[in-house]
This record gives sequence, structure tokens and C-alpha cells, in this order.
Amino acid sequence: MHGYLSSGASFYRQIKFFGREFEVFAPDLKGFGDNPFMEYPYSLDDYIEEVKEYMYKKGIVKPSVIAHSFGGRIAIKAASGDKDLFDKLVLTGAAGLKPKRTFKKTIKKTVFSVLKKFVPKEKLSAFYSEDYKALSPVMRESFIRIVNEYLDDRLRFIENPTLIINGEKDKETPPYTAKRLKVGIKNAKLVFVKNAGHFCFIDAPAKFNSEVREFLLEDYVSDRYR
Repeated sequence: MHGYLSSGASFYRQIKFFGREFEVFAPDLKGFGDNPFMEYPYSLDDYIEEVKEYMYKKGIVKPSVIAHSFGGRIAIKAASGDKDLFDKLVLTGAAGLKPKRTFKKTIKKTVFSVLKKFVPKEKLSAFYSEDYKALSPVMRESFIRIVNEYLDDRLRFIENPTLIINGEKDKETPPYTAKRLKVGIKNAKLVFVKNAGHFCFIDAPAKFNSEVREFLLEDYVSDRYR
């Protein structure tokens, strides 16, 4: 499951590599890639239902999932609500945890929260990211719903064997985020990829594919997981 403003094609190196041993699916989620724009603002729950519908139509039963960034949000919430939906999870640059706030970000958020009560939205464009400003109105509303839902409290409900694999130079979901996932998910192990950023599966595909393949093929039995 791909990240926000991305598509299933972002995993093209993984599709080719894993396609030699596995049946691989890489859908475009609603609003991205070749999937038409949504008719109403989707929440995470809407995306989970979309994934379930896709699995049903394709006859996919309990797949292992590789989920990046926004796709990680979907995987985390879906797995925490239904332990039998997926088999193994691979979370890479997974979003959804409440971020640390620097003093600068705290001030910016405070100023914005005050100004938005008195100033028209169009005059507050400096506070919005370029990605946000590029979205359609319905996608903006969906984006707001998604990023304001934090999943920290859902981690303890995930029972799936989980590989967390992050670029050590990831600035979007920094290393501390991956470490928090590792602590929160009981059946998890963590791997950092050197000299890679938020898209470590593109920056270092050989390392990423090797780690994920080993994880998917291993029995995953240890004293901790028995």
C-alpha cells in the first residue's frame, strides 16, 4: 500500500523482485494514480473498507502487506482492528504516530489556530504545505481527517509479525518514529537502512528487498514470539 500522493507504481522495483516468488498486487488507492478522485472526503476507515473490497474482488485472503507512509496508517489501523485480515506486516516510513513538536512548529501551530478564526483561508496559504495546496477541495478535507487521527493507542492491538524497515535519514517519519513502532507492536523487529530516506525501498532497493524477503520467508519463531 503506497504513500500519500503516490501510487502502486512506486513499488515497481519490489513488484518485479517479489513477483518471481509471490503473487503481487499493488493497487492505486482512491484519489491516487489511476484510481478516480473520490466522491467524498475519505477517512482512514473508508480506505480500510476500500482495501477489504479490493481483496474480496481479487480473491486475496490474508496477504502479507508492504505499506509505506500513508499506507502504513491504513495497515496499522486495519491490523489493530482485525488480527486475521493480514498475515505479516512490513511497515516502511509508516505514518500515523503523534509527532514530536519543535518550539518553532508549536509557535506556528499556535499562530495559525488564532489567525484562522479571523483571517480568510486564502490569506493563510503560507501556513500550508505545497502538497496540501495542490489537492482538490475534497482531497484536502480527506487529508485533514487522516493526518489528525493518531494511532499510537492502536499499536498494542497488532498481533501480526511485523518488520519495521526505515531509512536512517528519513525526515518525514524520523528514526524515533520507527523505534516507537517497535516498542508498541509486540511481534516486531526493526531494521534501519543506511544512506536512505523516506523512500528507502527506492533509495536502496537491494537492501530493502533482501530484508523483506528474508522476513516473509522465515518461520518467525523465537522465544519472544512463541
